[in-house]
Amino acid sequence: MEKSMNSTTLARTKSEQLVIETQAAATPTSKSPTMQNEDAPITSENMGTLSRKSSQRMVVGASPGRSSGGNKNNTHIRKPRSAQVKMDVEELSNGAALSRASSASLGLSFSFTGFTVPPDEITDSKPFSDDDIPEDIEAGTCKPKFQTEPTLPIYLKFSDVTYKVITKGMTTSEERDILNGITGAVSPGEVLALMGPSGSGKTTLLNLLGGRLIQSTVRSSVTYNDQPYSKFLKSKIGFVTQDDVLFPHLTVKETLTYTARLRLSKALSRQQKEKRAIDVIYELGLERCQDTMIGGSFVRGVSGGERKRVCIGNEIIINPSLLFLDEPTSGLDSTTALRTVQTLQNIAEAGKTVITTIHQPSSRLFHKFDKLILLGKGSSLYFGRASEAMAYFSSIGCSPLIAMNPAEFLLDLANGNINDISVPSELEDKVQVGNSETETRHEKPPPAVVHEYLVEAYESRVAENEKKKLMTPLPLDDEIKLKVFSSKREWGASWWQQYCILFCRGIKERRHDYFSWLRITQVLSTAIILGLLWWQSDSKSTRGRQDQAGLLFFIAVFWGFFPVFTAIFTFPQERAMLSKERAADMYRLSAYFLARTTSDLPLDLILPVLFLLVVYFMAGLRLSAGPFFLSMLTVFLCIIAAQGLGLAIGATLMDLKRATTLASVTVMTFMLAGGYFVKKVPVFISWIRYMSFNYHTYKLLLKVQYQDITPPVNGIKTDDGLWEVGALVAMIFGYRVLAYLSLRGMQLHRGA
Repeated sequence: MEKSMNSTTLARTKSEQLVIETQAAATPTSKSPTMQNEDAPITSENMGTLSRKSSQRMVVGASPGRSSGGNKNNTHIRKPRSAQVKMDVEELSNGAALSRASSASLGLSFSFTGFTVPPDEITDSKPFSDDDIPEDIEAGTCKPKFQTEPTLPIYLKFSDVTYKVITKGMTTSEERDILNGITGAVSPGEVLALMGPSGSGKTTLLNLLGGRLIQSTVRSSVTYNDQPYSKFLKSKIGFVTQDDVLFPHLTVKETLTYTARLRLSKALSRQQKEKRAIDVIYELGLERCQDTMIGGSFVRGVSGGERKRVCIGNEIIINPSLLFLDEPTSGLDSTTALRTVQTLQNIAEAGKTVITTIHQPSSRLFHKFDKLILLGKGSSLYFGRASEAMAYFSSIGCSPLIAMNPAEFLLDLANGNINDISVPSELEDKVQVGNSETETRHEKPPPAVVHEYLVEAYESRVAENEKKKLMTPLPLDDEIKLKVFSSKREWGASWWQQYCILFCRGIKERRHDYFSWLRITQVLSTAIILGLLWWQSDSKSTRGRQDQAGLLFFIAVFWGFFPVFTAIFTFPQERAMLSKERAADMYRLSAYFLARTTSDLPLDLILPVLFLLVVYFMAGLRLSAGPFFLSMLTVFLCIIAAQGLGLAIGATLMDLKRATTLASVTVMTFMLAGGYFVKKVPVFISWIRYMSFNYHTYKLLLKVQYQDITPPVNGIKTDDGLWEVGALVAMIFGYRVLAYLSLRGMQLHRGA
């Protein structure tokens, strides 16, 4: 034993001497600036320098025998926090110290021949912490503190949540259970994770708790501060959907600014709202990409992690009391996912209540959750502290046989997969009884048996106790409880402000589509071809006027067909965005509808002007100001009426295939009844032409061009045309009223 100690001491002495001599040879006699400021605190400016230098040098510590005097002679480099490790002499002999040192070392090579880190160098006893997470380059500089403004604390309780759907077949209908008696609770300052395999009911439960499902199909007791759901809560709830529903052509800054102007209180000025948006950008580390477009399927934009943070920013910008998130880490790498969950933890620490679904988190993510609900086939398998989940399943005989991620272990249980998992004796007995007739042995229980066992264990051990806890009233003032019960909605802006904001947002979002080179080329090439075919046509002869009548009819058809199929896509494509924003009470439906339909007009009327400038003068139509501007006004009326028809069809059907089919048949019918192909229409079907905007546009164009010319072209009388103008104006308003009523009757979400 003594011989071993002597050899160890000798090796230690030689090693120290070798390192000291090496450093003495490499160190100049005069102190470097770094050495002079040895005891100065490490800042972001010198962190990189110190890290690089410390990785090239060996830190020499005093041996146990001369720990007091050796520090004066040896040169020490103060290490960054991520490399500071606390080790005792006694710990050097076991494997734990080796593991801790290796995981915490940042380019430093520790020799375990007796070296110890000097006590004055030790500033943190934790081997690693969340501060050691590598800096996410795309995240920028994240502020550690989130908005700590006072907010209404909301305690969420839910008991025996049951949800069913009825699937109708050709002859029969089947009732399917989605959720079966889910119970739980979450308080301000906590993060509740809803975990389970795909199809277990996580998203359904989240939508139900967030007020996104119709109550008539739900049998449950969900309370917010012991009060039922009310419309007032919409302004206190943030809901981040699984899909990133954002406008692709808006920048990050524009997206958050418009959200702030629409959702924040009227008491704040526009400058204060815009400042809040900037604060959220810096809090979420989005300053590097704040002027970058969001992007989409066909538009390059920000990364997936940045898109997810923008979605979170859209909700936390209102300082919500309740924050719901549907799988916020899906599609993200491990570092970005960890930072996202850390963001949620920071939000909860500010007094918010956070509920999120999670699919398959890493072990580090799993330990950041305060509470956990494990779902399997719509039933509760566990509810309680996330840190106690493994102990609970061990108590019922289910524990991993190998080292395993806790989330992976729980998901295997929820799926009924018990590979590498110990099976309780009750399950083994069931398998043996079931296989006694077939004389098979050592088979694992099927997933259905495992699921049944886990549900029974939860009901007998946990469920009743949790229900009793939920019966206890909250220690809250009646004033706070009554605030939640208020049925009055709180709009962030007046109707006119909502209209102006949505109008500007619509123009910014769709200007890229309207001024695309493809659309401009389509319109101008058609105009040039028409001008060449009707080049300087003769309007003085009857034959020449007949040729011009064909051109005028084509103009009426072209600017009736084109806007219909453009407007059809308006509401079906924006349905997800409309549902999301209306569910959050961002604006009134009337303000959105009027802004959406009028913001298209300035853009829709630019291309027809270019079209008429080319066609009108190339074809040699009446060269005077009056007929030219009247022809342009007639085309404008046709475009707006046709656009209204497209909006009505799209809003009524909300399905692009069906809407396109119906629009094709309708436009073709209006074209055939437009008065050019058939002069004498049977009486029983002649009413169709009066519903055709092509018919009224064609008649107006003929009256503008040949008002004082006889005989009339195609038998159309050249009067003042007020009847046709009135018919087009009636179509403009009638089709839009139909579209608005269709949107109003569409079930977006509860209370929309």
